[in-house]
Amino acid sequence: MDRGRRAMMKVRTSGIAMGDANMSLAAIEKNRISVEEYLAGERDGEIRHEYVAGQVYAMTGASRRHGLINGALFAALRPGARERNCQLFTNDMKVYVHQAGDDAFYYPDLVLTCDADDQEDYYLKHPCLIVEVLSEGTERIDRREKLLAYTALPSLREYLLVAQHRRQVDIYRRTETDWVHETHTEGSLRLDCLEQDLTLDSIYEDVDT
Repeated sequence: MDRGRRAMMKVRTSGIAMGDANMSLAAIEKNRISVEEYLAGERDGEIRHEYVAGQVYAMTGASRRHGLINGALFAALRPGARERNCQLFTNDMKVYVHQAGDDAFYYPDLVLTCDADDQEDYYLKHPCLIVEVLSEGTERIDRREKLLAYTALPSLREYLLVAQHRRQVDIYRRTETDWVHETHTEGSLRLDCLEQDLTLDSIYEDVDT
């Protein structure tokens, strides 16, 4: 995720969004909003927000490189998605996660669902593939908080982290017993969700690396 990319600079601890270090727990509780309030605000508002345990975080715009990489990914994956009657979304579709008693809604850079019952208008509950394009400002969140959240989804088979300024893709892949991590800097990687190979050349074809 590029997005600058958190307009509200808050520290996140144990999956709960915190304000500055001196904010009391009472103040945090007072600032919480419900899932229903959040979803209504996203439908009517001009600025997108992510939602974690009652706290919201404004999202800002993406860089040129981010947009080109994300567009190339969409172009590479869309034919396979259509062939398998899956649905592929970029940027504006949320993913819902319920973990450890908390609700969260994230905006992945790219998300794929192949579940015919995954039909909510504004978010997905059963994605099989999620992609985040990394930036310096959000890489820690993508590699830690979102990794833990996304891999808690029973439907998810693969989580991709795509570097912007070098040819590198990290993939977390679900196996029968656990998750395995692979790093690719050349060639191609296998996407089990779509039963296809994805080349690094196709990901980075529009940018210099």
